[in-house]
Amino acid sequence: MFRPQLPPGGTPSGPVPFAFLAEADRFRSNVTPPPRRRASFGEMAGRWLLGLTIVAGLIGALVLGMPALSTPSDTPAQQSQASQGH
Repeated sequence: MFRPQLPPGGTPSGPVPFAFLAEADRFRSNVTPPPRRRASFGEMAGRWLLGLTIVAGLIGALVLGMPALSTPSDTPAQQSQASQGH
């Protein structure tokens, strides 16, 4: 395997091929990680409650904001007094 040699100054003058990255792809560990801990009932209920609160807040903001975004269609367009010649 090729191992790059540093010049006498100590810093490489050009790009250095990183052979250890290729070695890392071939390395396999025989140690299995510990199993993930399951969330308790309280943690799951808290996550659901937080999610429902966020969704309810977004829906509430949309419902409360819809009247401000809509234009009334049953009232005639208001004209200013300047446009009537007063």
